[in-house]
Amino acid sequence: MAKVLIVDDAKFMRMTLSNILKKANHEVVGEAENGQQAVEMYKSLKPDIVTLDITMPVMSGLEAVKAIKKEDPHAKIIMCSAMGQHKMVVEAIEAGATDFIVKPFDESRVIEAIQRVLL
Repeated sequence: MAKVLIVDDAKFMRMTLSNILKKANHEVVGEAENGQQAVEMYKSLKPDIVTLDITMPVMSGLEAVKAIKKEDPHAKIIMCSAMGQHKMVVEAIEAGATDFIVKPFDESRVIEAIQRVLL
């Protein structure tokens, strides 16, 4: 079981991901709606995994990956992107993200990514 911080500016997306993770017996320790909140919550919650949307207000997922990795080089981050954001996903992986999942979320793909990152 992993402790997960879900970060997405869309409440519906956070809810969807939260339901998938809880069903797979993971614990959702927090939810943030922008990169700034994600960085602050990462410091206080110390989750095992962060799912991070790429496009968000205040601070983007890309900026948040860099900030979290600076704080904790071993952070496990899974980027969430809509179709067609390939270039940004590549940038996020280069910045230190561990994996990525595409929206709309496919339940089995989400669980696979979590399991892969936990290895």
